[in-house]
Amino acid sequence: MPSAEAGAAGPLTALSPITLQFAQKAFIVSGGRLLLVRKSASDPFHPGRWEVPGGRLEVEADLGLDDHIRREVWEEVGLKIDPGPPFHLWQWFMPDRPGPGRPAGGQIRVVAAARRCRPVTLDPSLENQEESDHLDGCAWVPLDEIGAYELIPSLRPVMRAFLASSG
Repeated sequence: MPSAEAGAAGPLTALSPITLQFAQKAFIVSGGRLLLVRKSASDPFHPGRWEVPGGRLEVEADLGLDDHIRREVWEEVGLKIDPGPPFHLWQWFMPDRPGPGRPAGGQIRVVAAARRCRPVTLDPSLENQEESDHLDGCAWVPLDEIGAYELIPSLRPVMRAFLASSG
């Protein structure tokens, strides 16, 4: 076995850097309908596809996990929610954008929790979203019609788990 000298590049350090991030997605149900949001044509990864509201944790800004999911839902769809328990964990990878301290070719590994949430308000609005959200629509979709919507690929197994536990 070759020796490993301190500071020498080895097989693991030669890989692209990976940054770990945490996200939450809100499965908000009212009257047998789930709130879905549509990615806009400007979305760099999944233009025109549907998902549920949510996003990545802002480590310095979010006080706790409940605050995080409330903030994400408020920013994306203007609803107030009562966060419920997580029902599914999953992950996906996405390219990292080069920047200070982030070399080109890096990846982001996002570990996410799906949570059932109860809406406190019911009239969604996209007015609060940030430019990076890339949303252009939302809809309350009957649970038995969700299969007709083209979901982002990483959400498909989560949606199956949600629907199986909602039946």
